[in-house]
Amino acid sequence: MTDYYEILGVDRDASPEQIKKAYRRLARELHPDVAGAEGEEKFKDVARAYEVLSNPEKRQQFDMGVDPSAPGGGAGAGFGQGFGFQDIFETFFGGGQQTSGPVPRARRGQDALVRIDIDLAEATFGAKRELQVDTAVVCGTCSGNGCRPGTDVRTCEVCQGRGNVQRVARSFLGQVMTTAPCAACQGFGTVIPEPCAECSGEGRVRSRRTLTVNVPAGVDTGTRIKLSAQGEVGPGGGPAGDLYVEIREKAHDIFVRRGDDLHCTLQVPMTAAALGTVLELDTLDGPEEIDLRPGTQPGQIVTLKGLGVGHLHATGRGDLNVHVDVQIPSTLDEEQTELLRKLAAVRGEERPEPRLTAAHPGVFSRLRDKLSGR
Repeated sequence: MTDYYEILGVDRDASPEQIKKAYRRLARELHPDVAGAEGEEKFKDVARAYEVLSNPEKRQQFDMGVDPSAPGGGAGAGFGQGFGFQDIFETFFGGGQQTSGPVPRARRGQDALVRIDIDLAEATFGAKRELQVDTAVVCGTCSGNGCRPGTDVRTCEVCQGRGNVQRVARSFLGQVMTTAPCAACQGFGTVIPEPCAECSGEGRVRSRRTLTVNVPAGVDTGTRIKLSAQGEVGPGGGPAGDLYVEIREKAHDIFVRRGDDLHCTLQVPMTAAALGTVLELDTLDGPEEIDLRPGTQPGQIVTLKGLGVGHLHATGRGDLNVHVDVQIPSTLDEEQTELLRKLAAVRGEERPEPRLTAAHPGVFSRLRDKLSGR
């Protein structure tokens, strides 16, 4: 039994797309107009192989050891029945193009992308930003039709406005009538006898525009804001695509953002941590008092509710988390040393016994490990 997989040069588990691709490649190589009479028989073998392997039922029969294209090989078997002649036309004549009528000159323009840098305050509260963008706009001279003022498009004399032409091609099947886009008008059905000098018949020109974009609270690096119909105007003065504004948030000198929460480190003397104190902290909302309880420990977190970044597409804000860093003095004068010794004596800590406890990494260590994948 003929091995159709070998004829097409594909594996037995090849996908339908791989089979179709292999068939089209071989059909072009073996077409009689290319390979001459010698390739005609090989072409028929390739066509027969594709007929079987492109049909799920016939392929299943073939895989079970039955050649469905052979006489008596199965119901409906035989070359030419159910065969995809459209595939032949697509292979030879570039099928798949719209040939039912002229192509409209006005087509939708492409989407555009610009990037802007914002600071943490703008991401927290939202902002209005002015952008200067260079995009295609409708030509003001011809209003998008591509013609010199006072002139108009003209019906193509080659295709008579149909946008396509018919031609007769020879193949091993005989003479075949095909339809293809008109080369004279490029499928539009009309020609521009006198193109606009400003846009060269394109109906659009490049121009710099100033736009205002509302940046909502809660945006982050990678967030995209869509401005509908603010992108590139299409050829022939067609409708504009969309403009996407991509956000890049700049790092802050003090606050670190994690989602909608903010984190910062507050350094306090050990005496203030032990005795407790009220400190004033500069936040994005202005000065805020922070109450450190007596006995505040290093690494302790004081949370200020609602002072973080605004939630995107929702109400409310994240929190501001203040990490306390207790500063231990590295140098002491004689009076300070004596006072600390007296305190140690009062607390019975002249000779403290060491106590080992399990290590608990700080919040930034945990965040760093998580982000690095450790």
